[in-house]
Amino acid sequence: MIMAIEALGLLETRGLVALLEGTDAILKAANVEMTGWERAGAGLVTVFVRGDVASVKAAIDAGSEAASKVGTVVSAHVIARPHEGLTPVLPPMAKAAPANPPVKTVSRK
Repeated sequence: MIMAIEALGLLETRGLVALLEGTDAILKAANVEMTGWERAGAGLVTVFVRGDVASVKAAIDAGSEAASKVGTVVSAHVIARPHEGLTPVLPPMAKAAPANPPVKTVSRK
């Protein structure tokens, strides 16, 4: 069974720096979860977030404003209650990092 997404937010910028600035603002602005990002080519990159409609809207607005200060925002959009048919075209959910990742020890001789 596919878990329903309350809202899907997308922020597309020209260049990675603007996307990173926007994504940082998105994640700090509201209780949303980043589900992935994609390179579309020609310098276009898009981040995908999900959460409740109000949180995603507030987060995308904050991210768009922040990204526009350091680069070009191509598009910012929120889809409330996206149809489950969109699932195949969305990036797969990122797996959470382990709480205590293994530490690699380097010995010097």
